[in-house]
Amino acid sequence: MIDERYSPEKVESRWQEYWENNNIFRASEDQSKNKYYLLEMFPYPSGKIHMGHVRNYTIGDVVARYKRMNGYNVLHPMGWDAFGMPAENAAIDNKTHPAAWTYENIRTMQGQLKRMGFSYDWEREVTTCTPEYYRWEQWLFLKMLEKDMVYRKESYVNWCEHCQTVLANEQVESDMCWRCGEMVQQKKLWQWFFRITNYADDLLVHCDKLPGWPEKVTVMQKNWIGKSTGSELSFQIEGKDEYIKVFTTRPDTLFGATFMCLAPEHPLVESLSKGTEQEIMVAAFVDKISKQERSSSAIESYEKEGVFVGAWCINPANGRRMPIYTANFALMEYGTGAVMSVPAHDQRDFDFAKKYNLDIIVVIQPKSATADANQSNSINSDSIPAIAILDPATMTEACPEPGILVNSGKYNGMDNVQAMDEITNWLESEGLGKKTVSFRLRDWGISRQRYWGTPIPVIHCESCGVVPVPESDLPITLPEDAHLLDNGGSPLPTLEFFKQATCPKCGRTDARRDTDTMDTFVESSWYFIRYCSPHCTTGMFDMEAVKYWMPVDQYIGGVEHAILHLLYSRYFMRVLNTLGLIDFKEPFTNLLTQGMVSKETLKCPEHGYIFPEEAQFADGKAACRKCGKNVEIGRVIKMSKSKKNVIDPNDLLNKYGADITRLFCLFAAPPEKGLEWNDDGVEGCYRFINRVWRLVATCIEMTKNSVEVNGETTGKSRSQDKIFKPYTGPLSEISDSEAKKLYTKAHQTIKKVTEDIEGSFHFNTAISAVMELVNTMYSIDLTPNSSDEMKTVTLFSIKNVILLLSPIVPHFAEEVWELMGLSVRCQSADSADVKNSDSIQKLGTITEQPWPTYREDALVTDEILVVIQINGKLRSKFSIGADSSDELIQTTALADEIVKKHIEGKPIKKIIVVRKKLVNIVI
Repeated sequence: MIDERYSPEKVESRWQEYWENNNIFRASEDQSKNKYYLLEMFPYPSGKIHMGHVRNYTIGDVVARYKRMNGYNVLHPMGWDAFGMPAENAAIDNKTHPAAWTYENIRTMQGQLKRMGFSYDWEREVTTCTPEYYRWEQWLFLKMLEKDMVYRKESYVNWCEHCQTVLANEQVESDMCWRCGEMVQQKKLWQWFFRITNYADDLLVHCDKLPGWPEKVTVMQKNWIGKSTGSELSFQIEGKDEYIKVFTTRPDTLFGATFMCLAPEHPLVESLSKGTEQEIMVAAFVDKISKQERSSSAIESYEKEGVFVGAWCINPANGRRMPIYTANFALMEYGTGAVMSVPAHDQRDFDFAKKYNLDIIVVIQPKSATADANQSNSINSDSIPAIAILDPATMTEACPEPGILVNSGKYNGMDNVQAMDEITNWLESEGLGKKTVSFRLRDWGISRQRYWGTPIPVIHCESCGVVPVPESDLPITLPEDAHLLDNGGSPLPTLEFFKQATCPKCGRTDARRDTDTMDTFVESSWYFIRYCSPHCTTGMFDMEAVKYWMPVDQYIGGVEHAILHLLYSRYFMRVLNTLGLIDFKEPFTNLLTQGMVSKETLKCPEHGYIFPEEAQFADGKAACRKCGKNVEIGRVIKMSKSKKNVIDPNDLLNKYGADITRLFCLFAAPPEKGLEWNDDGVEGCYRFINRVWRLVATCIEMTKNSVEVNGETTGKSRSQDKIFKPYTGPLSEISDSEAKKLYTKAHQTIKKVTEDIEGSFHFNTAISAVMELVNTMYSIDLTPNSSDEMKTVTLFSIKNVILLLSPIVPHFAEEVWELMGLSVRCQSADSADVKNSDSIQKLGTITEQPWPTYREDALVTDEILVVIQINGKLRSKFSIGADSSDELIQTTALADEIVKKHIEGKPIKKIIVVRKKLVNIVI
């Protein structure tokens, strides 16, 4: 006897245990099958999964199950991005060890993911903080060191005082630390860098070869790589055999350069000012700027300021002596960190020159102005200076307009655009310039002064310098029994047993190990390739396994990773390709960036932001359960712990179960759009599942104690232990008109759901289509007295409702599939397995069934839906035979009661019948 209502607490754990015990989702290489590698970005083990995780992983799980039902050999793994600063910060807050905190969180989150019913191959689980994983990261570091793909230098870096570590440029967001939100400063340290810039052009070019990626992501990567075509010019430092290299896109203005500006982080700032009377002022200025926000947008809002460094350089075009300043508007991240300043034609330079009383020289006169002084089509150099259109003495702002060169020696009278190449070619012939390309992208600084990360496998020896650790010594294991310092700093520099080392090259025993650890983004830049052979002990991965599985066919994650994880992963594959370890460059063929999960905020005047469960709702208003005061219902924004507008997935699982939670996440919005949380929507999904549950009960009752019919009504009685089979034959052989309509609707639904999932992952419209089919079934009086044709068509329809829903609500689908005995019904009724008590397991659960297919001949309906408009406004609609004439359609429309009411007593001017779809009545 089937229960009155679906009870997830009775069902879900049973099927999860069945899947696990029978290794249903275990993947292995099978050359006879097409592979499909489905992957969601692995989580940081923060303690509990949140609704963003639930939505992301539900989307991926549906695709994985769908592809498996379509015959693909599916790899769908899961692991943990387990190293990094958050673990340390949380460990400090909770007075525990990062390792203990991390491993405990992994156990908790793994349990939650299993409870959601996700189809992961847990045998391939990867945890990046284990030596079995990071030893191969260290191995790759050594290989990159051999090939000069990694180097060490002292430089200004992004420093977060709160996190006590360095940040890569990509980890600084509006000059704030991407993790803690504190202001980032500039600090000079010895750091390790990956030469990602060696691949800048290749990374940029291939942005246009990723058709399966959202355009917004490739545009973000293109902008971050930031290719500019221009010229590199050399300005000799006065009195030295040393040059300042400048990248400019405006070599045509070179004759107007009157001073040089260096970024405060530029290495020449310190060396040029050292020993001069400017040294103290320069040092104070550099320290001041290091504490300011250094984003491009912030710099635009600052008053332009700088300090003379005490040195001069020579303009290579005219020999002019130019003072060298360090200025707050010069950025190391652009070009070379040096700016040739042309105040007449650049507003920042103009403002700076006015403030510090520096020379302004006009070198381009606008074409519109010079035209009046030149009646012919040519302008000779003698006539131009007399025009005096732009005068530095009277200028109130810079003039960036194109025009004709003046005060530019032999280039006077030349169009400034033409002069760009001419001037660069001349400087190149003199050895003072060249055409070049500059990228905004900078080499990736990977050193982190933190404990919880992968140790860098090098040794520092006073005799030999930097010496790589022998491969036989790998892994260099992070001591997991070390305790963080009181200020949160890394204990590694204080641990003699870790720091002390013998030089592998000369044998000195006073060498020391590098105590920095790698940026956690290094781990996440290759984890997806480790999944192909996670237990491989002979290398980073098994090459044959990688050839079979890679690249990832579908990757799913947040757009916030566009210029961090996604760019680094693309870079890492190029490194592996260069080293001859793989034969491809792009890790992810298709990318889906899912939208955020959002909910309104609730703010109590006394308690501040409160959680939804801390508010009581009535008549569209909310009150605080703690104090009873009215609560302000705020905007709908991304779920955030700080704003407390979050839903705990555990609460949903306890109340509704996994499948209802999954269903709502998919039904509420397309995956690429934001999902606005709605409690009523969750309840609606629960009601829908119970409608299907009751429909299954009806079908069971309808078909029991009935004779078997397969395509045709045989009229031959059989014993009561025989069962119906779902009808799968031609539409034309069904005589029952209601059964015919249902059969067509079922096939239309299969087609619609398949196209929605296959084409765009629009699960919301796919679910809507199934809901329509269920509604159609409810509109039919299904009883044990229904015709045999109706029973077999009903079985076909309910079978496909369950199959179509199975990737979305897998526990529910498994349960009702078993309750209806559909595995048996789809076999021969004479099969011995039918009478076997273990037949369901032997014949396969729904997870092991193929995806349903539709018949083209069954898609054609005998009826069409005609819409009636009066003066262009929709008034009614009706169904009519597909072969009806226009005259009959018109007559039927005029007989419609709603239409009669609207046209009563009014003359009809015209009636238009459009393609048997529309009747437009003009009155």
